[in-house]
Amino acid sequence: MNTLDMDYVRSQFPMLADGYAYLDNAGGSAVLGRVADRVRDYLLNSSVQLGASYGGSVSAGQRVLEARESVAQLINAYHPEECVMGGSTTHLLQILCRAIAPSISRGDEIIVSHSDHEANIGPWQRLCEERGATLRIWSVDLQTLELELKDLDALLSPRTRYVAMTHASNILGSVNPVVEVARRVHAVGGKLCVDAVAYAPHRLVDVQASGADYYVFSFYKVFGPHFAVLWGHREALLELPSLNHFFIGQDVIPYKLQPGNLNYELSYGCMGIADYLLDIGQRLGASGSPRQIMQAAFDAFEVQEDLLAEILLTFLRETPGVRIIGKPRVTASDRVPTISFVVEGLQSEAVVRRIDEHGIGIRFGDFYARHLIEALGLGAHGGVIRVSIAHYNTVDEMHRLVEHLAQAITDLRQS
Repeated sequence: MNTLDMDYVRSQFPMLADGYAYLDNAGGSAVLGRVADRVRDYLLNSSVQLGASYGGSVSAGQRVLEARESVAQLINAYHPEECVMGGSTTHLLQILCRAIAPSISRGDEIIVSHSDHEANIGPWQRLCEERGATLRIWSVDLQTLELELKDLDALLSPRTRYVAMTHASNILGSVNPVVEVARRVHAVGGKLCVDAVAYAPHRLVDVQASGADYYVFSFYKVFGPHFAVLWGHREALLELPSLNHFFIGQDVIPYKLQPGNLNYELSYGCMGIADYLLDIGQRLGASGSPRQIMQAAFDAFEVQEDLLAEILLTFLRETPGVRIIGKPRVTASDRVPTISFVVEGLQSEAVVRRIDEHGIGIRFGDFYARHLIEALGLGAHGGVIRVSIAHYNTVDEMHRLVEHLAQAITDLRQS
């Protein structure tokens, strides 16, 4: 397989031209120039209200529909109307739980993973509190740092209505076995909701293959604007009540779950993500369906990301007093390049602030996965140091990071 043309790749992200090493990509990726171009184009040429009979409104409406079709293709949705668009993953999960609420009653059980971002824990917890249901916690095994299927089996029962989990942890970097989880959840009559925010920048999403009933992620983590998509099986979405105006019926999907409607220009901007993936895939020599071409792009992304991740992981494994929080090596596509660690005797903030001085952007904290940080006893460090890599990062950037990390750790230990 051909490798990425890194000069071309980086040229597609205008922000990267400033020479700063952006290694906080799990917090928010660089944005494609073509995404911004589409947003600008829509605002300057199509910013009219939809649904009218005049030409400009009809044209604008068609653009918004094309954007939804592009997102459906990107995630392999069955039908474009299964794509509910909104401002963020957090917001869309709150919308989903609000819509689900009337169907939940005392005695029902909902399982959440404590390794998740709070976006996929808090709404389910509040739902249980409001409806008298029981919240059950699927905890990471403290030895393996994995969500073990045997632990899930002990929680599942005929009373299980929903299981909420992450496809990839934004702390551990682990890729979780959602297909197998879906099989087990469905066997007891439950439904699965997957947060893919930390997964979607690194693997081509396939909602059909995932087995999930609901699947959600944010585009600003996947080279796009601050916008998000919640996918659900058509049948599941049709069961939900309308949260929109009283005259928007239960059968009007996705509009019934988009109160106040969606952001038109950001929807149109999201088309630039698929444009880029197709462009990269074709430059790599891929052919076939659009999905096959996009898969070739993600395959090349994974090769680049694994190379960069192993540079950092090698340094961390070989540095005394450093504890990697997650898998210590890149093997068999079972982790994304989101790498967390702590240094014995040092506050994570102190290390990160030393790195700030060298034009390298990394981060410290709990990353809204506070339950996991507390369970792992990492609060004493002020959370973890997190380096989150994207395919547009370079070997040179990783070597710069390793050099300055080594110096920062040495200096702080001596001070």
